[in-house]
Amino acid sequence: MQLIELKNIKHHYGEISVLDDLTLHMEGNQLTCLLGSSGSGKTTILRLIAGLETPQQGQIIIDNQIVTKNNQIKISPKDRSVGFVFQDLALWPHFTVYKNIAFGLKERNENNIQETVFEILDFFDLRNHAEKYPHQLSGGQKQLVAIARSLVLKPKILLMDEPLASLDVKLKRKILKHIKSLKKHFDLTIIYVTHDHKEAFEIADSIVVLNEGKMEEMGTIEQIKRSKNKFVNYFLEY
Repeated sequence: MQLIELKNIKHHYGEISVLDDLTLHMEGNQLTCLLGSSGSGKTTILRLIAGLETPQQGQIIIDNQIVTKNNQIKISPKDRSVGFVFQDLALWPHFTVYKNIAFGLKERNENNIQETVFEILDFFDLRNHAEKYPHQLSGGQKQLVAIARSLVLKPKILLMDEPLASLDVKLKRKILKHIKSLKKHFDLTIIYVTHDHKEAFEIADSIVVLNEGKMEEMGTIEQIKRSKNKFVNYFLEY
């Protein structure tokens, strides 16, 4: 169980405050959606958990271990067992699907790379696309390759930063079903960023509503729908 805690996190870029004394408690083996508009701090939270950035103040705790404390890294990003699916997917255009997915395994000098890659390709029904390049794939297939590339390294936590933002509604719904199944199949804790509350309502166990670096409310889908918080109600109207 990969419980994730952020305690009194303050983070800023220059004079611009992004997170203001934020405290969050996200349960392990759950799919938590961070919901909010642009500039609310959603992506920054993912980057801090992954270790791509370090908060100026506060603690980040993963599975009861302090990974970051007051601008000091206690556990390096590579040792946090965290996978990250970026909004722009970050697929290497000069690599085939197979090579994109195998890259991290080769960096780790893993054994049985081919077997491992084809196992994850089969899960996402991508084996027939193994020798294609990203530009030869549909938008939905690219999304699945990006997810597969993260999961092949067997992380305990998967961070997803608006991975479906560029897809149409029909395709988005199809891939959301895939994402919902990942938690159980791969025994994952998932944190999923979106600005679309309908997307969050499709997949979330828990939802955190953020506004200008602060948490407005956290709860189940039903709790968020019944919220009396003025900002939450305003945000859900759109």
